[in-house]
Amino acid sequence: MKNSSFFPEIRGNFGFGCMRLPMKNKKVDYTQFCEMADAFLDAGFNYFDTAHGYLNGASETAIGDCVASRHDRSSFLLTNKLTDPYFKKEEDIRPFFEQQLKWCKVDYFDFYLMHAQDHSNYRKFQRCRAYETAQKLKEEGLIRHVGISFHDKAEVLDRILTEHPEVEIVQIQFNYVDYEDPSVESRKVHEVCLKHGKPVIVMEPVKGGNLVKLPAEADRILRDLGSGSNASVAIRFAASFPNMEMVLSGMSDMEQMRDNIAAMKDFQPLSEKELEAIGKVCAIFKSLDLIPCTTCHYCVEENECPKGIRIPDMFAARNAHEAFHSWNTAFYYNSVLTGDGHGKASDCIRCGKCEQVCPQHLPIRELLADVAEVFEKKG
Repeated sequence: MKNSSFFPEIRGNFGFGCMRLPMKNKKVDYTQFCEMADAFLDAGFNYFDTAHGYLNGASETAIGDCVASRHDRSSFLLTNKLTDPYFKKEEDIRPFFEQQLKWCKVDYFDFYLMHAQDHSNYRKFQRCRAYETAQKLKEEGLIRHVGISFHDKAEVLDRILTEHPEVEIVQIQFNYVDYEDPSVESRKVHEVCLKHGKPVIVMEPVKGGNLVKLPAEADRILRDLGSGSNASVAIRFAASFPNMEMVLSGMSDMEQMRDNIAAMKDFQPLSEKELEAIGKVCAIFKSLDLIPCTTCHYCVEENECPKGIRIPDMFAARNAHEAFHSWNTAFYYNSVLTGDGHGKASDCIRCGKCEQVCPQHLPIRELLADVAEVFEKKG
């Protein structure tokens, strides 16, 4: 069952997001990724999503080696993206795009998205005629559909879709915690997509894994439903709204793949009882002072913190400390996060490079000061 059918070539409403893949010795675990890709396709799904910034380019090459080289091109759909750091002028776009085809070992992309559009980088995409270049590539048969991924307020998306009605699909961050969050505006952004009649691809349905391991009371509420794992409930929530063409999930092992397939193969929207439980969970999250980081790792992968600070991991430790009062979070911070030459939160030189690429627009410098206050107290 799918709430939208704008693209009949998309099978099902569940997509394989390849920003988080199984890793082994800091490299993509090809054996496990091949097994997961095969299971995904065997279950009747066919949509893979990547970008050059994912895993420092290793996501694209892994797709080339584990999917494109092992399966007939007609058996899968592949989305890639044009990302801000990888072009400076209009003339840079086509060579980068052609290299992406080579990395992924394909002759065309089914979907090509203007990546992580917001009020700031949209001006650059306009200046460099990125949207026009993508349309030209579509005319040449190198792209089947052109869209955008989006990280900003609803009014910015309304402007983009008004100025570019040729956009065919919009990828947005959408989950039950961000639904009414004023910093993300998931509900309002979704409503803009409906206003313009655009199908939606959901990213971050489990908010970078933050909706998997829940605070104790929230976890109890969902488990009492007997509706499956916390992740499956979150994914079904996102898929339950109109025009949701599909929900992406970034999976790092076969257990997660099997769990997601079980939830989405015979998809059913959330019931009133399940939605009521979600409302209670949201109330619990609102009562906590958590950092809304989705662990995309853009801040450390694309821009390499000059002090080697493991920013997403530190934020996760800070959230665990706040939500679960875990006895070992301080130990984890001191022995793991700051080991092997990595800087402490207090080592931040406030250069701001991390904030420039953060899709959540987090005040990372101030948040690192908070992390230092929590974990680096003297005496």
